[in-house]
This record gives sequence, C-alpha cells and structure tokens, in this order.
Amino acid sequence: MSLRSSESSGAVAERAARTSYGGLLARLAVRWRDVGAAEDALSEAFVAALERWPEDGVPDNPEAWLLIVARRKLSDHARSLAVRGREDLAEHVRIALDPATVRDEPDDRLRLMLVCAHPSIDPAIQPALILQTVLGIAVKDMAGAFLLSHETLNKRLVRAKAKIKATQLRFDQPSPEDLEPRVHALLEAIYAAYAIGQERAVEDGDANDRLRAEAVYLAQLVAASLPSSPEALGFVAMLLFCEARRAAGVDASGEFVPLLEQDPAGWDAAILRSAQQHLARAAAFGALGPFQLEAAIQAAHCYRARTGVTPWSEITALYRTLVTLHPTIGAQLGYAVATAHSTEDPAQGLAILENIDPARVAEHQPYWVARGHILAQARRTHESIDCLRRALGLTTSPRLQRHLAAKLSRLKSLASQTLTP
Repeated sequence: MSLRSSESSGAVAERAARTSYGGLLARLAVRWRDVGAAEDALSEAFVAALERWPEDGVPDNPEAWLLIVARRKLSDHARSLAVRGREDLAEHVRIALDPATVRDEPDDRLRLMLVCAHPSIDPAIQPALILQTVLGIAVKDMAGAFLLSHETLNKRLVRAKAKIKATQLRFDQPSPEDLEPRVHALLEAIYAAYAIGQERAVEDGDANDRLRAEAVYLAQLVAASLPSSPEALGFVAMLLFCEARRAAGVDASGEFVPLLEQDPAGWDAAILRSAQQHLARAAAFGALGPFQLEAAIQAAHCYRARTGVTPWSEITALYRTLVTLHPTIGAQLGYAVATAHSTEDPAQGLAILENIDPARVAEHQPYWVARGHILAQARRTHESIDCLRRALGLTTSPRLQRHLAAKLSRLKSLASQTLTP
C-alpha cells in the first residue's frame, strides 16, 4: 500500500463510493442472495477503509480491497449463523471465499437489476429499488423523481429488500417468458438515473457527469443482453438523442440553455445518426412501446437541425399516443406544452394541465415551469410570473435558479411595459 499524494484517503473512499458502489454491491448480493446483508457488509467495509487507510495507506486497488473486506464480513456473519444452527449457509461461505469469485463479472449488475424487477415486488417500487441497490443513489436524491417523500420511499425500499430475502427470490437469469415483463422497470430505473445525472450536471456544471454516463452504459448493456427487445433499443435511442444535444445545453458562459433555445449547430451529428439507427432497429419489430415513442419525440425535436423548424404537430401526436399508453406526469407536461405550440391556442395546453391531480404536482418544479411557459404564451403575464416564482423556489440548482430568475426579469419588464400608459 502507498498513500497517494494527490488524494487523501477519505477522498479516495468517497470516489470509490461514488463510482463503484453499485458494482461492488451487485457482486456481493448476487453471490450472497441477500441484498440487505450485502449492503451492511459493504457499509462496514467503507467504515474500515476510513479507519485504516489513513494509517496503512491507500491500497493500489481500493475497490478490490473493499470487496475482499466486505466478503470477509459476510462470511464471518454466515459462520456465526451456522454456529447457531444455520448450516444451510455453508455453501455461501464456500462461494464467498472461493478465489475464482474475485474475477470481474460485468453482468452482475444486470442480474441484480432483474431480481429487483421480480414480478412479486411492487412494480411501483422496482425502479427506485434498482436505483438504490445497483447505482447506489441515496433515497433523498431520488425521492423527488418518484413524487414521494423521503420517509415514504425509504419505508417501501426496506419492505422490498426484506421481501427479496424472505422469499429467497432467484438471482439466476429469468426464463424468456419472465424476462420481458421486467424490462420496463429496468429501463425506468436507468431513465431516472439519467435524469438525476442531468440535474447534477445543471447544478454542478459537470459535463462529464458519471451517473449520466453510467446510465447510458447500462442502457446499452440491457439492449445488448436483450437483442429482441424493441423497447430496450428505443430506450438507447432516446438517451442518445439527449446525449447528442448535451454540449448545447450550456452556453459559452456556462449557463443553462433549454432545448427550445439551443443552437442545433452544437448538436453532435455522429451521436444523432447512432440514435436514429437504434430507433429504426426498434421500429422494425413493429411493437410500439412508451420508450420508442419518447425516442421518436426526441427525434422530432432534432429535426430542427435539418429544417430550422420544430414539428410541433408531429410531436403533439406522438405525445397523445404516449399519454394514452403510459400517462406519466412527464408525458402529460410534454403533451400540454406541445399542444399549446401546435394549436397556437395556449388554452388547450392549460386544459391538459388542469386534468393532472394538483396534489401530485404541488411540489413538482417542472410542472410550474411548463405552466408558466404556457401562460406566457397566452399573454397572462402576471400568472406566468407567479408560476415561475414557485418553480424558482422548488430548485436548489444555482444554474437553474439563474435561468429562471432571468426569465422572471424579462416577464416583469414586459408586465411593467403593459401597465405603462
């Protein structure tokens, strides 16, 4: 071991937690078949690292060190249970101590994701369970994505992990007939991870956000593992369309630029071509699904790179189908905005927003941004100002706060001009 001069031991441990937690947990859980025990052992390994690395030095391979320590803690725990009459755990001890199991197996995360998406687990909690166990995302960082309080989401996750242990769900590859129903939960989780990564990039100004890149990798892994799934292909296409526009989402001064204000010249043509190819392969199956529709919506937005015009009528029609098939809050917001643009009648967009349960969007920042945008189109400036003020209060991102504050300033100036005789 040798303590690295450029990083403190605490910084190395933090980086390992940020970049490798999900992979380490998957490797432990898949072999131990107990997510909760694997989480406990890994947490203890990180505590041990914080205690020992400052004195002993940081290991050359921190992740391998953490994995070995966690496995030892799991085997020690199993031995103590065996002493108390749990001889059935002897096989787990043997597997954990087998040197052959130290090798890297990149499909472990996919296997754990499939367990988290088991049909016996509440479908509503499956994506969040995948986010926490496979990607290591804290409950507080993802609660908003599921429109749930931190406490409610945490309780549901604890129950789900207890069910995995109590019912001894199989960690083996599901049969083909069992696989397809789990795909959507996998993709929903990866989508949420990508969205959280985008938010972090807006907040921190990190164009190479690890979580977003990890989400794209996992999406490609799922598609490669499920070559006959049009939804997996469509999902990769959707993410690639977003990735192609990533650089244009920040201006020269580092400020946030929303999609409708981006310069298409800044979009990556090579990534756009790859996205189109994935979408075409998905469409060839002739089995339409929500992620293919979302990819088609992103593709339509990207037509502006060729024509200079956003095809709002086509986007509205795609959103109408999506809302019928999979009526999420995000889909309904997109449908409302697209309708307001395509019909040039903001009242129609507002009518769609009125159909959303107010309790579900009271603290949902994108709702207030969308509502404010449509109200501004309707020249209901004062109401738009109120909505954007509410949206401003619901974000902690400095970049997004500055963007919304600038929009508010322009609206206030417009309102004052209207009042001037």
